[in-house]
Amino acid sequence: MASQQSAPSSSPVANKRRLGRNDEPSSPAGPAPIGSSGRQGSEPPALSPLGAPSGDRAGSTLYPGGLAPRPMLDRRSSGSGLGPSSLPPSSLPPSSPPAPFSELGGPEEDDSEVDERERIRDADSEGEGEDLFGDNMIEDYGANERLDRYDDAGLNDSEEFEAMDAATRFAAERRMDRRDRREAGLPGAPSRRRNRAPAFLRSDSEDSGAEAEAQLLGRRRRRRQYDEVQDDNDNVYEEELPLEQLSDIKANSLKEWIDTDAVKRTIMREFRQFLMSFTDESGTSTYGERIKSLGEQNLESLEVSFSHLSDSKAILAYFLTNCPSAMLSLFDTVALEVILIYYPEYERIHPEVHVRITELPGYTSLRDLRQGHLDGLVRVSGVVTRRGGIMPQLKYVKFDCGKCGDVLGPFFQDATSEVRISFCSSCGAKGPFTVNSEQTVYRNYQKMTLQESPGSVPAGRLPRHREVILLWDLIDSAKPGEEIEVTGIYRNNFDISLNIKNGFPVFSTVLEANYINKKEDLFAAFRLTEEDEKQIRTLSRDERIRKRIIKSIAPSIYGHEDIKTAVALSLFGGVPKNINNKHRIRGDINVLLLGDPGTAKSQVLRYVANTAHRAVTATGQGASAVGLTASVRKDPITREWTLEGGALVLADKGVCLIDEFDKMNEQDRVSIHEVMEQQTISISKAGIVTTLQARCSIIAAANPIRGRYNPTIPFSQNVELTEPILSRFDVLCVVKDTVDPVIDEMLAKFVVGSHLRSHPDFDAEVDEVKVATSIDAEILPQDVLKKYIQYARERCQPKLGQMDQDKLARLYSELRRESIATGSFPITVRHLESTIRMAEASAKMRLSEYVRSDDIDLAIQVTVGSFVGANKTSVKKQLDRGFAKYLRRAADTDELLSFTLGQITKDKVRYHVYKYGEQPNSIRINLSELADRAKDLEIFDVQPFLQTKLFRNNGYRFANDAITKTFGEADGL
Repeated sequence: MASQQSAPSSSPVANKRRLGRNDEPSSPAGPAPIGSSGRQGSEPPALSPLGAPSGDRAGSTLYPGGLAPRPMLDRRSSGSGLGPSSLPPSSLPPSSPPAPFSELGGPEEDDSEVDERERIRDADSEGEGEDLFGDNMIEDYGANERLDRYDDAGLNDSEEFEAMDAATRFAAERRMDRRDRREAGLPGAPSRRRNRAPAFLRSDSEDSGAEAEAQLLGRRRRRRQYDEVQDDNDNVYEEELPLEQLSDIKANSLKEWIDTDAVKRTIMREFRQFLMSFTDESGTSTYGERIKSLGEQNLESLEVSFSHLSDSKAILAYFLTNCPSAMLSLFDTVALEVILIYYPEYERIHPEVHVRITELPGYTSLRDLRQGHLDGLVRVSGVVTRRGGIMPQLKYVKFDCGKCGDVLGPFFQDATSEVRISFCSSCGAKGPFTVNSEQTVYRNYQKMTLQESPGSVPAGRLPRHREVILLWDLIDSAKPGEEIEVTGIYRNNFDISLNIKNGFPVFSTVLEANYINKKEDLFAAFRLTEEDEKQIRTLSRDERIRKRIIKSIAPSIYGHEDIKTAVALSLFGGVPKNINNKHRIRGDINVLLLGDPGTAKSQVLRYVANTAHRAVTATGQGASAVGLTASVRKDPITREWTLEGGALVLADKGVCLIDEFDKMNEQDRVSIHEVMEQQTISISKAGIVTTLQARCSIIAAANPIRGRYNPTIPFSQNVELTEPILSRFDVLCVVKDTVDPVIDEMLAKFVVGSHLRSHPDFDAEVDEVKVATSIDAEILPQDVLKKYIQYARERCQPKLGQMDQDKLARLYSELRRESIATGSFPITVRHLESTIRMAEASAKMRLSEYVRSDDIDLAIQVTVGSFVGANKTSVKKQLDRGFAKYLRRAADTDELLSFTLGQITKDKVRYHVYKYGEQPNSIRINLSELADRAKDLEIFDVQPFLQTKLFRNNGYRFANDAITKTFGEADGL
């Protein structure tokens, strides 16, 4: 009887219409169902992929009086309830995220196959499940003439169709399944599953693939977790907004708009999509790799580039800069959800993960922070001058009721308001309430002071400072003396002390740090571009680069080549050595300038302050011991003692310039002994015992005792400095104001020309002043020199090669002997180390990896010149003759090059005579030939020789990189 009643519904069109997933089932006619039996025979019927019997009974239940369709539960769409056209406008369908999320699926899953047996098991388990029809539901299937009216469109009952067999029906259902999933945009279109036999049907030989099966199940489990996140997101898509509508702010303020539930879910959805879909140029998931690295290192912060976010989701970047507090809270939640997809147990390591915003465009100085920056995201830089202790801060607080003992909370404690409860929710009592310390959650809290970098403070202004709040893993990320860059939220705090002091409401401001970047890993004041590096490498290949650098130091000052050489060597510095991490030898070069007033000592210091990448200026009259080293002060809030770094600490990895060095008190001057040699500052005050880093060069300027330098007495008697201080200076430069008519005339012309050239209305084409004010083309611009120095300090670490150790040993021995005999400043082992440091600095000028012999010669020349110049006149000439063997003077080099050029000339003439049998009228010598011969003599620059009278008097001319000599009748070999 059942088969006879089901015959009218066997047409393919009826089957196709009944199997359409989006068609509503027809209302059944007839009384209540009495069961779904009616299957006869011993052979079980074929099952469709949906678990229903094949043929015309699929998706239906047998009822008396007719065949009514049974409501089918689609297990694939039950989680989200999405049809083919019901997806939210801007949400992504559930799918595997990019790498490392790509491991959620493997290459062995074939997209073109469908797992039939899995569907069979799902259908079986579905059939044995809960009965969805109650006792009173059968009334819904009664006849209703008003409602039992159906649309005949698409039906063709006039034609007869043959019944489909099981194989044809299975193929048709598979095609419909692919079509439905493709139209819905769901994953698995075609399905990503693969035909696999059930475990009980596999043979023992297939058990070897158990490990691969476990990996496959693990990937599918992570895939389901990911799809569950997407399904949860899709279940509330009706309460979300398209991405385009986020910019249409329908609230009084941006914060109120972000706090709206629909907007909040939309932001979280878009940021989740950004983390999972953003790729680099090679197609690799950028944040997938960062999350993988985060899990491997158990980190607590996920760095997100602002430029990436603005390129992908511009509206989110706009919200972030204007309302960072609310946005970062949502970003942290999404970041943890995404991390848990790949590391399901990561919440046990870090219950919270924080998003750190990097590469924020724009820069705001500390002195330019105003009311318009409040509650916004800003990026500032400065030097850490003070760092407080680590304190616990309430995050989630719980209270105990004093009447009934119930625990109230948790209540979230933010940084702007205090949690107060008025009554107990259990007994209604209004107190007292005490904090439950066991169940209260705390977080780490630290405060530090950020001060403007010394080089960025305008002239005549005091440096500004701001308090910076550090939370979570940013604790102890910087210490006093380090130059850092902070990206954070500029907030205001209520400070009752300011209200009492000013008499009206005033708020203090703090900077809550979100990301900290140490500038010691970068270039302190700038980042070099590829063009800058290319220009620097091109300059380093010039053999005269060392002389060009020395000439570029304070070019507005005439003469003083020895001072400029010493200052240039100090700016580049040597290579510090750390012997087995126990004993450190400094690489910085200290210079003392001593001389008569009006000899441009202070001008040299000012030029260094503008050229060095990090320079701190102090004066001996206004500096104290604690001002130069470090001070201990009591924090007004925590009432604990904290350290505040001085000038030498702030100049770490830079230069400290001290003018009027002789005006310092003796006690204050003793405090820098440790800094000048060990480059550390030891503090033992107020219960604080610590050591601060002060790795800087010291360039000091001092005046003689009686106002002018007296050359008839030794150096030590001309200045009020003790021997321990003098021995810590690598170079002593004596500047004397001597009367010389020729030099004075040249100096006057130079000064006048400098003033004319610096005038704003100066015209370089005017012939009258063109010669007097011509600018030397070899002088490097100050910005180029600054980049060159920083590049050399960061990238070059020259090594000592096979240097002449005997030469240095003899030099040191003779310097020691003469120092005791003449009574000048003492020579110690420190001066031998100074010679090596200056040789390394000379190699850095050439960006060389090794120290050459000419570098050693320059260092010896500076050392001997410093020693000889500091002696009195009566013994100075004697010392000049005694140390002449250690100095290679320019005249000696010119004579040697002249002799070498004569040898090359003779070889050329002899070759021409042997080949042609006659005397040549002229010969031509390439400059490279002379340069190669000069390198064998350890002379690396032949350009000065080509400008000498000795070169021209011998009949040579230089043009087009070639040397020519013309022979007359009187010339011979």
